[in-house]
Amino acid sequence: MTPLTIRDFRPGDAEAVAAAHRAGREHLVQTAEMFAWRAARQPKGAHYRTLVAELDGRVVGAARCAAVVGTTAVGVGQVNGSVLPGYRRRGAFTALLAAAERHLAGHGVVELYGWVDDEPGSLAFAEARGFTAGRTAHFAARDLTVPLPPAPPLPAGVELRPASDFAADPRPVFEIEVDAARDEPGDVVLDATEYDEWLAGEWRRPDLDHGLTMIAVVDGRPAAFSFATTDGADRYWSAFTACRREYRGRGLSGLAKLESLRRARAAGLRYAYTSNDATNAPMLAINARLGYERCASERRFTKRLAP
Repeated sequence: MTPLTIRDFRPGDAEAVAAAHRAGREHLVQTAEMFAWRAARQPKGAHYRTLVAELDGRVVGAARCAAVVGTTAVGVGQVNGSVLPGYRRRGAFTALLAAAERHLAGHGVVELYGWVDDEPGSLAFAEARGFTAGRTAHFAARDLTVPLPPAPPLPAGVELRPASDFAADPRPVFEIEVDAARDEPGDVVLDATEYDEWLAGEWRRPDLDHGLTMIAVVDGRPAAFSFATTDGADRYWSAFTACRREYRGRGLSGLAKLESLRRARAAGLRYAYTSNDATNAPMLAINARLGYERCASERRFTKRLAP
């Protein structure tokens, strides 16, 4: 038996890290490519780092940590990760978490949060390491081989266009996100997102499908969207569905998401997943109408770090 080693991510770790992240979580649509891409990117001020755990000569888990950017809040950080089921209870994630806390504390983070599977063992693990439980989010799944609800007629002046139509100038899409993100349920308000960082970190992420991502346009102005990422095979993830404040209450978000799902089904994708805060009643209602069913939940945990 070789000793436990905690070290920084290397490109060759991507498949193993993705496997640990997805273990027991079919609702998480993440690819090895995305883990490698995230590790290679360094968002301004995020101090992003992926740490991996090696045990018995193999990568058995990882933790991704960063300071939260795109907000005027100061000193907030996040950490998330997982260990392969067969290697749990051997100290790997405890060591990963300690290394992440040291790293972020060294960059001024005093409030650390992460999402934890809503099951007894994971909740007890977080509480035993000084974290306090907070809000709940729910995952939902939809079998795309089952027919979708019929698309209603579009209201006058409304058209649905793929994100690829905005490749030359995606700023109007960015403006929807900036407006909507201020009202997203959460404990950190994303009120300082920069356009260049959004382009690099969201619009150009390798798993974002610009043909499946749909924009609802009202009288020529982008008003709502439903972002879609895929695993490049048969799984679809609703990354963010949002609407500008002045256009809410018209059903535009639901129209965009339904059209995105219709295109995903036509493209041969089989499984659709999404996640919403437990208090986000409008999106939970949209997803229920679209045929999503809850498949898992997670809890947000927070910890104060010593300065």
